[in-house]
Amino acid sequence: MTVPKLANAELAIMERLWQEGAQTARLLREHLYPDAASSMHGTIQRLLQRLEDKGFVHRDRDRAAHLFTPLIGREAYAAGRLEALADQVTGGSFVPMITHLVEERRLSDADMERLRRLLEER
Repeated sequence: MTVPKLANAELAIMERLWQEGAQTARLLREHLYPDAASSMHGTIQRLLQRLEDKGFVHRDRDRAAHLFTPLIGREAYAAGRLEALADQVTGGSFVPMITHLVEERRLSDADMERLRRLLEER
């Protein structure tokens, strides 16, 4: 699945939506820019419009304050970005990535056990 890369500001909004669920632009602004003037509201609106255009969020227009809901989950986004990285760097193979994680002890014992189970099931 090809998933477009998100800019840092877009990813910050998505992180908030993944954590808290549906949010208004105002709630997002208050969380992401708590000390900023309300002028940041326009920035949040533009970012949400870009996320909507890319298919990452749904805008519920039935309320006076539009409600934004994520259309793609964190795991799906991460998987898509990993696939893109593998395509770009290793010709689509995940083996070098997994090998690196195992050799550098970047995986917990629980992660290693989960990988073992997945490999045995396949």
